[in-house]
Amino acid sequence: MRTPVVDKVVVHMGVGESGQHLVDAEGILGAITGQKIIRTYSKRTLPAFSIKKGEPIGCKVTLRGERAEKFLTTALGIIESNLRTSQFDKNGNVTFGIEEHTDFPGMRYDPNIGIFGMDINVVVNRPGYRISKRRISKTSIPASHRIIKDDTINFFKDKYSVEVV
Repeated sequence: MRTPVVDKVVVHMGVGESGQHLVDAEGILGAITGQKIIRTYSKRTLPAFSIKKGEPIGCKVTLRGERAEKFLTTALGIIESNLRTSQFDKNGNVTFGIEEHTDFPGMRYDPNIGIFGMDINVVVNRPGYRISKRRISKTSIPASHRIIKDDTINFFKDKYSVEVV
């Protein structure tokens, strides 16, 4: 019960505009993850960037279980397993980015599409975390069972051979 596990991996591509550019990003993200994508919408109007409230400006995918483990192994191989301590938050979550989608196996550069980057968020928990989320008999997690930054850093070092600088 004390061993951390990867709860989910969220992959996000922020395009900043709707139209064909967003459709291309959705196709790439779907091909990389092998899963259905979800569009993200702007929360407010930003005239300087010509973005209106409610306009689709990005896409994301949430991976869990074996797919999340496989994707995370591939993504950490692309960034050459180097993470900084500032990329870990106090709750044990990790965020890093990949600059080019062409780094993934099987992806090629297409001049008509361009190059897209992505943000990857990894949520790490211990078994039993569900007690704080369930509907019936919800309970807080004891301080001794909460995962902290150091626990996640050690987990990534042991399981994925990541070097944390």
